[in-house]
Amino acid sequence: MSKAAGEHSIDFTPYPVGDGCVFFTRPGQVHQLSLANGTIGYMMAFQKDFYSPLVRSAGKNYFLFEPDQLKKLMTLMNIIFQEYSEKQVRYQDVIRSVLDVFFVQLLRQGSPDRPADYTQERLDQLQALIELEGLQHRQVAYYADKMHLTAWQLNAITRASVGKTCSELITDFVLLEAKRHLLATSGQINQIAGQLGFEDPSYFIRFFKKHTGYSPEAFRNKLK
Repeated sequence: MSKAAGEHSIDFTPYPVGDGCVFFTRPGQVHQLSLANGTIGYMMAFQKDFYSPLVRSAGKNYFLFEPDQLKKLMTLMNIIFQEYSEKQVRYQDVIRSVLDVFFVQLLRQGSPDRPADYTQERLDQLQALIELEGLQHRQVAYYADKMHLTAWQLNAITRASVGKTCSELITDFVLLEAKRHLLATSGQINQIAGQLGFEDPSYFIRFFKKHTGYSPEAFRNKLK
């Protein structure tokens, strides 16, 4: 966004929209974008088989750039837009090459001038495992074993990084998936419970209400 105002909610976290904002949403994330009249910027979407950006280490959905930094990004976006519009020979190769530069800029913004340290690398590894297997495996010992750590070591890493235990991160993931299903699908509560790995729908309802204060149905009605 080179000139903008509004709000962008991503996975139920609201972010301000303003000049110099860049938002990145991943497949499966729930988002709602409200923009003021006169907003200027680019919106781009692509399939994973076209380009798979390495932005996980940034761990962010929202970036804010200073004017000189933003100018570089807007130049890159202008090139992508021109290539996509004209569709000359090997235009897709050019777009992918420019996207490499674009996402390097995001990585630098998310982790400036230094690689992730050991703790951050292990947290990234854990979060990737939870996203992949969190609905099937919810025991801390399972992830500790996969990462060749003890449960105590794994909890020490998560507490130092985000102030939460591994169990709390797993619970956060399951709750987020539940919210996504409730708002992005029209499935019945018992169907959603099954998709999330709950054999007993009543247990899923109690679990959801314990952590959100709402029943799944009340949450869906409140936000839809």
